[in-house]
Amino acid sequence: MPSKAACLGRSEAGPPQPDGGMLKGHLVDSEGGLAPLPGSPAADRAGAEKSPAGPLDVPAKGGPEDPQAKAKAFTPRPPLRPRLERALSLDEKGWRRRRRLPSSQEDLASGNGAGPPGGSSQDPVPPGLSTSLQDIPQGPWTPGSGGGSPSSWGASRDLLPRLAGGLPSRPLPAMEGSVASDALRTAHKVDTDHAEYKLRAQSRLLRAHSSLGPGRPPSPLASEDGSLRSARSTFSLLAPLRAKDVRSRSYLAGSLLGSGALMGAEELARYFPDRTVALFVATWNMQGQKELPVNLDELLLPPEADYAQDLYVVGVQEGCSDRREWETRLQETLGPHYVMLHSAAHGALHLSLLIRRDLIWFCSEVESSTVTTRIVSQIKTKGALGVGFTFFGTSLLFITSHFTSGDGKVGERLLDYSKTIQGLALPKNVPDTCPYRSDAADVTTRFDGVFWFGDFNFRLSGGRMPVEAILRQDPGARVPALLQLDQLARERQRGSIFKGFQEPDIHFLPSYKFDIGKDSYDTSSKQRTPSYTDRVMFRSRHRDNICPLAYSSCPGIRTSDHRPVYGLFRVKVRPGRDNIPLAAGKFDRELYLIGIKRRISKEMQRQQALKTQHASTICTVS
Repeated sequence: MPSKAACLGRSEAGPPQPDGGMLKGHLVDSEGGLAPLPGSPAADRAGAEKSPAGPLDVPAKGGPEDPQAKAKAFTPRPPLRPRLERALSLDEKGWRRRRRLPSSQEDLASGNGAGPPGGSSQDPVPPGLSTSLQDIPQGPWTPGSGGGSPSSWGASRDLLPRLAGGLPSRPLPAMEGSVASDALRTAHKVDTDHAEYKLRAQSRLLRAHSSLGPGRPPSPLASEDGSLRSARSTFSLLAPLRAKDVRSRSYLAGSLLGSGALMGAEELARYFPDRTVALFVATWNMQGQKELPVNLDELLLPPEADYAQDLYVVGVQEGCSDRREWETRLQETLGPHYVMLHSAAHGALHLSLLIRRDLIWFCSEVESSTVTTRIVSQIKTKGALGVGFTFFGTSLLFITSHFTSGDGKVGERLLDYSKTIQGLALPKNVPDTCPYRSDAADVTTRFDGVFWFGDFNFRLSGGRMPVEAILRQDPGARVPALLQLDQLARERQRGSIFKGFQEPDIHFLPSYKFDIGKDSYDTSSKQRTPSYTDRVMFRSRHRDNICPLAYSSCPGIRTSDHRPVYGLFRVKVRPGRDNIPLAAGKFDRELYLIGIKRRISKEMQRQQALKTQHASTICTVS
């Protein structure tokens, strides 16, 4: 009977087989060892080296048969207790493929190579389980050869050309990054329980806390064993404050980099890592209508913006008589995340400035100034209203104007512009951030960023008939043709108005003059020419500090003969100093509470209406 060493296919001094490991080509014998399968490499090596019958002598071709050799033919005994091998899944195969097995062909061939440091050794890897294509046998499998079983022969390299023949001869065209189909939408859903998502979310939270510098205290956000939810509940997005930093006193209140400065670089990087703030600017001539739109979402939350903006500035001309109701509607639409930082009025002009409630601490005092261009009129319907303040270290000025109306009164409108830039007395108490570049005769040169918007009343020249003919043309060619007739564009080219200002590209139809409640232009006896009277202009003291993102109108708001016009911008912000008059968190608290209560009340009414509608539904069967 063969020895146990012969059944295992290795010497007694060889390394023991690891527990729980079994390679292809081995079966379990009666003594608990591993016996090689017939035809496997282990069986061939065992038969050649350890077989008690010795190696088989193959007679030469055409020679006489040797009866003794025929009697000495070795017949392997069948296994007494066969054990089925569990199939490997794709994940396990990939894991084994990534394991660092011996890559030396000599070690794989001999099976007795030096083991890894520490005295442990690994069994030889049979064909078909190699981690390299070089270890796969190249020739086709034949019974009794060293190529292993047919299952292992199926992974040999001679089949690779056959598999490659089914691949396309040239690369497939690139797919568009579209998620329009339901299948792709489902595939793009985020699994919040996935380990990779948790790691990415943890890294984002770490970046949010990185502004504390290298001396930040240990945090559960940095621990690997702490769960993401426990880290959120401990610190959320509020950066932890060290007691050492709180006890210290900064005597550099006027420094840009002073430790603990409210308007300094640390706070700016914490709230705006890219140092840009999202800004919304809108203008609307309300025509003095008492009726307000049912919904202001189209104006304040346009479809072009996926996220709400950081700062909202809305200027109206010929506003409604109930200004408090208008402000309440703005607060109600934006919700509790925003507060009214400042509001000002001048006759029929009104300007509202709303900001995210967590940013009110980084604003200076808000100052305002007015200019009246029509002195004879008791009701100040024409003029300008300016509001200025400093956000961190960037000074901003917002002007809403209503210039003289009339198709041929271009000169009067140019005069209104000159009166405005000379008459607005801003800034007052807040210091100029760059006084050496300011001009005493032009208020727009005293601020880092200026936004001028309103009803400028510049018309399209040529009369109504040429304009209507252009409006009937192809939609893609209408706007460029209309802008060729724009009076404001012509005066800007001459340099007589809005010097240094820019305007985003216009892609919408004229915002004036419409029949109230309709989408048709003026059909009254006056037959006003459709024109781009409502505009938004901007100017930056530093080049490329203001980037326009969107510029459009609101065709769905039809309560006035003007359509509201709005613009979305990104404004670069720099750190500032604390030695300026600060707003210190001032906002209209009463308006904030009224807006929240009305928002909740309307939501409750809507839910009650839905319940009533469902309860009153009667199904009849005829």
